[in-house]
Amino acid sequence: MTVSLTGHVDVPADRLDAVRAALPEHIRLTRAETGCLHFNVTESAELPGRLLVSESFTSPEAFRAHQARLAATAWAEVTKGLERHYTITGLGA
Repeated sequence: MTVSLTGHVDVPADRLDAVRAALPEHIRLTRAETGCLHFNVTESAELPGRLLVSESFTSPEAFRAHQARLAATAWAEVTKGLERHYTITGLGA
């Protein structure tokens, strides 16, 4: 079963440059993961600092592997403590 995540992260102005700098590598690494079908993070044109996130993985296992890998990355560090507003489908109960 495919797992999809959509939503956004609002980045405060004082952290935005660091987050923007880390984003290309985060995207590259995630798209290279086994089971990644789709991964996009773009900044909203209407709300600077709002990152729009859309991703899908081939299975719950692939999604969980992504989450586990992500925990030890520069991206995790630079976005630590930022509130995420995500909807995840396909994980089941």
